[in-house]
Amino acid sequence: MKKLVLVVLALAWMTACSSQSTAPAPAAKPEPKTTEQLTARSALQKCYIAARGWAPDAKPFRVESQASSDSKGKDGLSAIWRSSFASAAHHGVKPYIWSGSIAPDAPSRGINSGTEDTYNPSNSSTQIFDFAYLKIDSDKALETAQKHGGDKLVAKSPETTIFYDLDWSSATNELIWHVLYGDTRDSAKLRVAVNATTGEFMRVEK
Repeated sequence: MKKLVLVVLALAWMTACSSQSTAPAPAAKPEPKTTEQLTARSALQKCYIAARGWAPDAKPFRVESQASSDSKGKDGLSAIWRSSFASAAHHGVKPYIWSGSIAPDAPSRGINSGTEDTYNPSNSSTQIFDFAYLKIDSDKALETAQKHGGDKLVAKSPETTIFYDLDWSSATNELIWHVLYGDTRDSAKLRVAVNATTGEFMRVEK
């Protein structure tokens, strides 16, 4: 009788252990999302990987920051970057947007691709460039722009939005940063051109 009781107890203990081991672990609480900001080069590299999946010969021709309610372009960083690529093999151009924003009206986080369009190599607005020319990142371009009027403007209006545009000048064969201060690109109060290869100040643009 004692042996029977011991067997029953052993089976009960084994059953309890088995039920405990198969019970699902409590779900981990999701980490709160925060806005992620990057410099232009870091965002461009992420978009470039995606663009190469579209076209192995894809090369960039423009990089632009986009303002959002949680990112105003301070410190050369942005939560949204739009990188546009061209492919001679595909005869097309295609934009890719990297977003680290959590703003309700911003693109979803990660890489988002846009609509493919026709590529015209002779178009001055779609002149591709090589990564080797991009030696000055957006944060360094801002440092130069600050020394040529940007610091005074921001001192007067600390909430000023700063935009960053990068493109190739076929007229001078240079990769150029355009740092713009204002609520929108069209209403910018100051536009500063910076050489994206040397970091040198070029001019204040009108």
